[in-house]
Amino acid sequence: MAKNLVIVESPAKAKTLEKFLGEDFKVMSSYGHIRDLKSSGFSVDEETFAPIYEIPEDKRKVVDDLRRAAKKADTVWLASDEDREGEAISWHLAQVLSLSVEQTKRIVFHEITKPAILKAVEQPRHIDMGLVNAQQARRVLDRIVGFKISPVLWRRIQPHLSAGRVQSVAVRLIVEREREIAAFQKEGTFRVSALFTTADGAQLKAECSQRFKTEDEAEACLRACSGRTFTISDIQKKPLKRTPAPPFTTSTLQQEAARKLGMSVAQTMSVAQRLYEAGIITYMRTDSVNLSSLCIGDCKRQITEQLGEQYSQVRQYHTKSLGAQEAHEAIRPTHMDTRQISGRQDEKRLYDLIWKRTLACQMADAEIEKTIIRIDSGADGAEFNATAEVVTFDGFLRVYLESRDDSAEPSEADAPIDATLATGDVLTFSEITATERFTRHAPRYNEASLVHKLEELGIGRPSTYAPTISTIQQRKYVEKGERGGEAYSYRQLRLSPDGSLTAETLTESTPLERGKLLPTDIGVVVNDFLVDHFPDIVDYGFTAQAEKGFDEIAAGKENWQAQIGDFYHTVVSRCEETMEQQQAHKAGERVLGTDPTSGRTVSVKIGRFGPVVQIGTADDKEKPRFASLHSGQSIYDITLDEALSLFALPRSLGQWEESDVSVGTGRFGPYVRQGSFYASLPKGADPYTITLDEAIVLIQDKRAKEAARHMKRFDEEPELEIINGRFGPYISYKGGNYRLPKDIGDPTALTLQQCLDIVAQQADKPKRPAPKRAARGRKKT
Repeated sequence: MAKNLVIVESPAKAKTLEKFLGEDFKVMSSYGHIRDLKSSGFSVDEETFAPIYEIPEDKRKVVDDLRRAAKKADTVWLASDEDREGEAISWHLAQVLSLSVEQTKRIVFHEITKPAILKAVEQPRHIDMGLVNAQQARRVLDRIVGFKISPVLWRRIQPHLSAGRVQSVAVRLIVEREREIAAFQKEGTFRVSALFTTADGAQLKAECSQRFKTEDEAEACLRACSGRTFTISDIQKKPLKRTPAPPFTTSTLQQEAARKLGMSVAQTMSVAQRLYEAGIITYMRTDSVNLSSLCIGDCKRQITEQLGEQYSQVRQYHTKSLGAQEAHEAIRPTHMDTRQISGRQDEKRLYDLIWKRTLACQMADAEIEKTIIRIDSGADGAEFNATAEVVTFDGFLRVYLESRDDSAEPSEADAPIDATLATGDVLTFSEITATERFTRHAPRYNEASLVHKLEELGIGRPSTYAPTISTIQQRKYVEKGERGGEAYSYRQLRLSPDGSLTAETLTESTPLERGKLLPTDIGVVVNDFLVDHFPDIVDYGFTAQAEKGFDEIAAGKENWQAQIGDFYHTVVSRCEETMEQQQAHKAGERVLGTDPTSGRTVSVKIGRFGPVVQIGTADDKEKPRFASLHSGQSIYDITLDEALSLFALPRSLGQWEESDVSVGTGRFGPYVRQGSFYASLPKGADPYTITLDEAIVLIQDKRAKEAARHMKRFDEEPELEIINGRFGPYISYKGGNYRLPKDIGDPTALTLQQCLDIVAQQADKPKRPAPKRAARGRKKT
């Protein structure tokens, strides 16, 4: 047995480390956390706020293996990541494995390379209890929010809902942005642009320096331009410089991977985790933009050898955000001379992005010459400006250009000027147009821009963004979708060189916003309820302050249990008050009016399985009737007529094969029914307009599929049949499934006895349990 046992978080990392350490070292994985708060109950002592931990069932074998190995080793090296979660994992390992201080050494590294690993072994330290306590404080705070507030949501809104310290704030941001957009009033202005022709026939596009609020003002401007002489009054050339973006942090990598590669935040972190564990990039959870001197030197060598000395500019970046750890590095390749890697396509693309960003940040500024041309039309006439930018030295742009958010206003300026111009040159215009343009609302959040906003507000940490965004979608508080594409009309005036002026109304569509995070009705109701009853929990300042508090605890400046105690008592008293409040309506419920047929109240609310319309109340003698809202409908804008139309289902379509055929809708969408036989409607089909003939086709198609799947049944033994499954034919009998031997040609030719023999042969064999899927790295808690 090796004298040294090294415990890391993931098996992939363990394999990489084994390449660098000698025979005296055995590397094992803890598969993330080996201990967690008890799954049942609050699991926190309500007097001391000490967490009550347990070893999950699926980690017991891992723990047993680690215990046996630790007893045989002279020294145990705890090599989990250097952040709060990683430090807590090491502490839990020391506690569960009963490791002594003398026997245990804590090592950390930010890249999985041989020099970094050997250096870490030479410089071990003890477990940092400040980081451990900060992680425990965060875990307990989140447990208080989840376990104390969630039951209030179950009672007042819907079962199985949850509140979260960071997730609820993220939902609030999305809800408030959607309301801001709904309340937005667009304003129109007229932008006047002209297409000029120079003496040598070149064309020059310019824009009037003034904008006009009304069509009459725009028309007056165009008429004033008729018959005017346009002269270049001034030409200015300004040198500009563009600086490269700093190297990647966790959040900037998530944002740029979303914009350039179309990756979700969770996908980016998963791919980055694989690259890190393979020793290809440095640690991917960091808010530092610092680079090691080794990396800077490698970049300088790469740039000078490949592009020349003029492209190199050494830069030292320093992180400005509070709590950032300069000892950590930005996300970078471990070896800058590795230009391309092997592996999966998503790994290659993300690595290429990281490599280019890292190299570009050590390159010279891009040099740009901006030209501004002023065109005068005489006294009291309109003034036009034409601008252009020409890159005189590409610098870092030769390698990389940071993407912009979709919030940027499109510009008609900066068009290339393909002409030799001088002050005093006379221009003629080909046309002058005044086009109505409208202000745009703020863009909806996508995953990248939400991460940017959370980071800007100081909410969450690099490791929390991906799970937060995944959680709010899994909880159905937010969904990805698209908006925009609505047609609208605008006015355009056009002045011709002969002085004629025409006006017309044109149409175009609003930009289509894809992949946006949109609040669902449940998300809006939960957000409003939390804002009304638990304003501190969803307050941006409180959530950011909590993160600062964790930093103070990590630095050993604050007692975490004292901080948690104040928060705990506030939340508990607020929960008790909210539970005791009597309300006439359920949270989010909206009364639409009265059903003209029955005279009963019609309302919309969040039901057990989602948004529903309800006719009647619990106080009526007759039970209320319910109907689910369609996709795209909302409890906040549905009308009484639209709500009543939902009760048109189920509706009868007629008879076929002496049975009634009807169409209805259920929990899983619309369907057609014939007796006890059901067939789902295809996506996009309208249950309110489907005909009997169309329903018959759906039923026949479903029958054909069922017949193809159920290959053979036996009247003598109804519980036995041969089924054509996803992986081929098999026998189904009394709740068990049995594989057919490979030499069976036609399964339908089997007799009942042959099938029973196959069942008997396999029934004697012990069933092998399905293998549990191993965790990749830590399990975030």
